[in-house]
Amino acid sequence: MTVAPPLKSLRDSADLRHLRQIIAGLDEGVILVDPDQDILWANTAALGMHGVDSVEDLGATVDDYRQRFQLRYRNNHKLNDADYPIERVVSGEAFSEVVVEVAVAGEDEPRWVHQVRSLVLTNDDDEPECLVMIIQDVSAQFEAEDRFEQSFNANPAPAVICRLCDLRFVKVNQGFIDMTGHDRDAVLSRTVYDIDVLERGEKRDLGKQRLAEGRTIPQMEAELSLPDGETKLVIVAGQPIDMGDQPCMLFTFADLEPRRKAETQLRHSEERFMRTFSLAPVALA
Repeated sequence: MTVAPPLKSLRDSADLRHLRQIIAGLDEGVILVDPDQDILWANTAALGMHGVDSVEDLGATVDDYRQRFQLRYRNNHKLNDADYPIERVVSGEAFSEVVVEVAVAGEDEPRWVHQVRSLVLTNDDDEPECLVMIIQDVSAQFEAEDRFEQSFNANPAPAVICRLCDLRFVKVNQGFIDMTGHDRDAVLSRTVYDIDVLERGEKRDLGKQRLAEGRTIPQMEAELSLPDGETKLVIVAGQPIDMGDQPCMLFTFADLEPRRKAETQLRHSEERFMRTFSLAPVALA
């Protein structure tokens, strides 16, 4: 089992010893940094989140840390030196919920996804005495979200997802784009009532109430307006889901337009047959 090393003697005040004892067993990773950019100490969780056994393996200084670990945002953009959370901590910046992917230097693929926040401990004169980087390993969460997104995008069934806090669409799959003809970017900039997925729904009022409450919306027939001015008959249903920490609603659709066209063609065919039958000069057996 990895054992976290003690703080440097220069920082071994009673307060910091007590702090070390408190944070040693936390599930969150904690790295203490001196204002002069020396890495003072890290708890066991922080070491494990970097795949190392000792604080020395993190690097003696902030510069060493940057040399040993390559960070990038979730959009694959590499962080500049000044954007590293540990650099921002040293600068005294207060931040929370910064999400970065972490790779060991020399490796192309990241091993972990960290969510990081900062804390500045001050002395009696309100001067920075110790800087704290607090880390959560959210790798499993983002791996699950990546699997969901891949499944969502690959699913041929039309679907959209809206946030419940503002009812804006946050995801749309290719099935919905193909069914409606809407532009993907146009959908993602609008709300559930701008592109009304419950339009002309047989249980529209119930659907609106359930949406406001974040509850399951039972399936119903609805008639969606299309960009070309036409409409499309669908079955729509809504299922509440969470994406990260955001409550959302997943809307799924079944295209009933082929059935409606077939029924219309059948009705027209029957009408033509009845006209032909009624106009026939000789009775038809």
